[in-house]
Amino acid sequence: MSWLILVGAGVLEAVWATAMGKSEGFTKLSPSVVFAVAIIASMAGLAYAMRDLPIGTAYAVWVGIGAVLTVVYAMATGEEAVSALKAMFLVMIVAGVAGLKLVH
Repeated sequence: MSWLILVGAGVLEAVWATAMGKSEGFTKLSPSVVFAVAIIASMAGLAYAMRDLPIGTAYAVWVGIGAVLTVVYAMATGEEAVSALKAMFLVMIVAGVAGLKLVH
């Protein structure tokens, strides 16, 4: 169960990171509210998962999921350029996160 909560918290990390960028320094209400709700839920999920998982593994997985999804979303919406090198490095992050899960 902790792994599922951790994955959900990682997804929410991508949500709050994207919302923070869209809030324009917290001057736009809707993205600012999404940011606040998502960061609280994301941190709560990370904290819950850390009750059963090693802190280093949980944190690395959480950050990895959030980082990859944030970049993929930005590339899918055209906010960030797509390149083969970026895709390769994102795959490397995913492989590292999967490796951490395998050795846990």
